[in-house]
Formats: sequence, structure tokens, C-alpha cells
Amino acid sequence: MREGVLDETFRAAGGRIRAALAARYRDLDLAEEAFAESCLKAVKAWGDAEKELPRDPAAWLYRVAERAALDILRRRRTRAAHRPDESEPEPTAEDRLASDDAVIPDERLKLIFVCCHPAVAADSRAALTLKMVCGLSTEEVARAFLVSETTLAQRLVRAKRKIAEAGVSFEVPGPEHWAERLAAVLSTLEVAYAKAHEDAAGSGRHAGFARDMLELTALLSEMLPDEAEVLALAATIRFAEARRPARIDGEGVMVPLAEQDPALWAKPLIEEARRYCGRALGISGPGPRILQMMIHALWCGRKSLADPPPWKAVLAAYDILVELRDDAIIRINRAVALAEVKGAEEALAELDRLDAEALFDFLPFHAARADLLARQGRAHAALEAYDRAMALSPGEAERRFLERRRDALVAS
Repeated sequence: MREGVLDETFRAAGGRIRAALAARYRDLDLAEEAFAESCLKAVKAWGDAEKELPRDPAAWLYRVAERAALDILRRRRTRAAHRPDESEPEPTAEDRLASDDAVIPDERLKLIFVCCHPAVAADSRAALTLKMVCGLSTEEVARAFLVSETTLAQRLVRAKRKIAEAGVSFEVPGPEHWAERLAAVLSTLEVAYAKAHEDAAGSGRHAGFARDMLELTALLSEMLPDEAEVLALAATIRFAEARRPARIDGEGVMVPLAEQDPALWAKPLIEEARRYCGRALGISGPGPRILQMMIHALWCGRKSLADPPPWKAVLAAYDILVELRDDAIIRINRAVALAEVKGAEEALAELDRLDAEALFDFLPFHAARADLLARQGRAHAALEAYDRAMALSPGEAERRFLERRRDALVAS
């Protein structure tokens, strides 16, 4: 239990702690450095079996990070220039333990808008937000955007420098400035939820993102009630999250979407998603996120396993979507639907047209290829693709699914 406290606290409160530090001290690098120092101190303090764990680990981590930030400012000899308006934190972390929410202000939305400021290059806004707000590693963010880790690291350095040079206000901007940042904000929430969704069991390091993205999309939809893209993303996340109860079987193995039992899906979330869906469709015609929402709505229209999977309708939606937002991830998803409608050969040909080098570290690409190669009887190539997919650190449920498919191929 003691070993898992820090990891659990990091997952549950890390984003809010970094965001609160950034908002308090107006310095992204300082926020990251102070949080890292507090984690190192926690490892040492909480690892001592003779000492009691703090009653509120998140509060402890936040208070220690606050003091670390002040120490860093002193070391930089610039404390006077960066002194926050509020008084210095109390000397101990145990003075304010009534509730985590009271101790750690939720500044995530502020920081998201800061990181998505127009001063930051368009290709860096979502990446910086994922690093600062969600705590994704540079490697994880690079994989999400299909770029090298070195390239991504350089973008992040430039982005933080731009924010510092531009003197960006660490506040949610006025409504007149939302539109210019909205695309990056939505992309950030989309990728963050994808990190939670890729773990079917909901037990991985980023599992908490699912709850966070439900909360943040609800808040954004209140701020921007007439923005169809905001409503569409809120609906999409709810449709996807509603299916989580059916995503693993009794042995902890991932269940593919077409094989999930709709009776296990969370009906309240589906109904909530449909309300967002209806509002979005009442505002806008087909756009990228509208179409993605409709694809999820098609799947959630199934009542039972007796209902045939909506592959033809899904493929038709992807055919339109790829004209509006043609990227590798959409192409891969389209190929999965194409295989069910027109066969594995045509679908594999579609995948082979993609940039295999750029997708070398993208697990869904290799998993999809493995399945299509296996369907064509190309066992050796399929086994290589399965091995590559499993080398990319899938979640436990996904790993078991891939192993099951691979073992069945070997046995055949």
C-alpha cells in the first residue's frame, strides 16, 4: 500500500498541483521543477516505514511543492520579482487538511488556456498543455502527435519561452479570446481522454483523465454553450466512457467494441451524451468532431449483441471524415471498418499506404496490421506485427488481448 500512495496521488492530483503552482507563480518551468522536488521528497519521507503517511497525501505534496517553489526562487535571487500576492504557505502540510479541494485550487482550465495562447506555435499548444496540465511524459506526448521525442522537446522549450516573453496572463481570458485558442484546447482534451481510453481496464497511470475530461468538457460546454465542436467532444467522451463496463471480460482481457455487450454499458452516460449530441447537431452540420461523435453514437445505438455492428454506417462516416481531417489515426480507424465491409486485403492496402516509419511507435497501427495480416493467412508477418505491438507497453488488458490473438495464430 505504502509504495502505491505516491503513484496514486500523482495520478489523482498531479495535474491540479502543477496548474495551481503555475497560476500562483506565473512560471511554467518553476511549477514543473517544484512539483518534481516535492515528489522526490515524498519518495524519501513516505518510504520510511517508521513514519506515518500524511493523512492527506495530496495536501502534503502541494504544500511541499509550494515551499520548494519559494526555495527555488530564493536560489534564483528573483523572489522579489515573482512574489505571489498571497501570503507564504504555512510551515507544515498538516495545518489545512479539511479537504483536498480546499487546499489545492483547481487551476487546470486557466493553465490550459495559458498553454494554448496564440503566442505559442500552433503545433505546440496542445503538446505543452498535455505536458503541463496532464503530466504526460515527453515520450508519451511525442507518440500522441507522431513526432520524435527530440522534436517534441524542442517545441516545448520554445513554447515555454514564448509564454514567458509574451508576459501571458495566467487567467482564463475573456470570451472574445476563446475562439483563437479553442482548437488547441479541444485537441488537448481529446488526446488526454485518448490516453485514458487506451487502457480498457481503467487501472493505468492515466486512468484519472477520464473523469477529468468529463468534468472539463462539461465546464467548457457551460462556457461555450453554442459551440458545436465543444458539445460534440463532450458527447464523444461520454459515449466512449459509457462503454467502459463492457471493455474487459471476466479474465481481464480487452473486449473489442464489436463484441461488447451493450447491456453492460452505462445508460445514464449514454443519455447525457445524446443530449450533447442533439444540441451539437442543432447548431452545426458535419465537421470533424461532429462526425466522430456520430460514429460513437452509431455504436451506442446497439441494444444487444443480437444487433449487427454498424460497420457500413461507420465506414460511410469515416469516408466523409477523412475528407475533412485526413490524419493517420483516422485512416487506421477507417481501415478497421473497411476490413469488415470490403475485406482484409483492401484494408491492409490502405494501411500500407501510411508512413510506417512515422507510425513505428504507434501501437494501434501494429495491432490493426497484425489482425489484417492474420486474416490473410500471412502468419509470419502477423506475428511480427503482434510482437511490435506488445513491445510498445500496452495496458494489461490490451496485452492479454494481443497475446490471446497471437497464441491463437501460433496454434492454428
